[in-house]
Amino acid sequence: MMARSTAARRWTSADVPDQRGRTVVITGANTGIGFEAAQVFAQRGAAVVLACRNPARAADAAARIAATTPTAKTSILRLDLASLASIRQAAASLRADHPSIDVLVNNAGGIRIRHDLTEDGFELTLATNHLGPFAFTGLLLDRLLATPGSRIVTVSSIGHRRGIVDFDDLNSQRGYRYSTAYFQSKLANLMFSYELQRRLAAAAAPTIAVAAHPGNARTEFGRDMPAVTRAMMSPHTRPLTSWLLQSPQMGALPTLRAATDPDVQGGDYYGPPGRRQFTGYPARVESSALSHDAEAQLRLWQESERLTGVTYPVHLPAGDPAGRRATWPPAPRPRSQGD
Repeated sequence: MMARSTAARRWTSADVPDQRGRTVVITGANTGIGFEAAQVFAQRGAAVVLACRNPARAADAAARIAATTPTAKTSILRLDLASLASIRQAAASLRADHPSIDVLVNNAGGIRIRHDLTEDGFELTLATNHLGPFAFTGLLLDRLLATPGSRIVTVSSIGHRRGIVDFDDLNSQRGYRYSTAYFQSKLANLMFSYELQRRLAAAAAPTIAVAAHPGNARTEFGRDMPAVTRAMMSPHTRPLTSWLLQSPQMGALPTLRAATDPDVQGGDYYGPPGRRQFTGYPARVESSALSHDAEAQLRLWQESERLTGVTYPVHLPAGDPAGRRATWPPAPRPRSQGD
């Protein structure tokens, strides 16, 4: 068989297989890469749940999807990841309507310039980006475990490479820098995904946990950022910043690949390839050494359970954590032509 050309190796939304009969839940699906992923899933026939903080914006997103895909099956779920009460209510509503879930995409995220606490006493960036998704996933896990081939996709960031999880001050009470809080939360996303995959594998579960990052995508994410960052995100600067920023459609591709590519395995991480991973078509990429610190993963998991009050129905393998240095990370596997 002849090798495919370089162009053929580019994974695009056209590679997303038929999704008819599948239920996909996407947090933060009203804008940016979440919206783009939701639109592709709907085009492929999935029933897509738009889990968003603002129901009006979610309804607008559903209308935009319907305008291009009249047969789209979408529903709206109010979900504020900065509120444990909202998370529990949303999970209960979702469980009542869906006995099984095929894909959960933990996409929603944010960054706060000022130090703010949620109603539960958590720093807002940590709550929205990590603790909220941790709790939401745990409350829905049995619905995923009931679905063979199901996946949990958690969206991280290339910024995780600059992150350090400060276990002595997770809520940044001793001093707050918005970039430090954000990078910590994105590192936490990967540590959560890897630890979850370890537990799913130990339980021989039919579900896998994978992660993705969009590179640098031109979305509304920077709307609360300083003026320089907002200017870079503006469409008017596209000719000058195309090397640094890609479209939200391109930014959604790693999420879509992690969620649908048949070759994906638990513990994989997808994003734009290359040294900086800013832009490009999605491939399997490597995360930082800190993200693979198995003891830190366990500690973060235990602290997240304590803070949220949510425990998971999957447990550590026998002998863990004593043997985790010998069992994680998994041995690298050969890359396919599409990577």
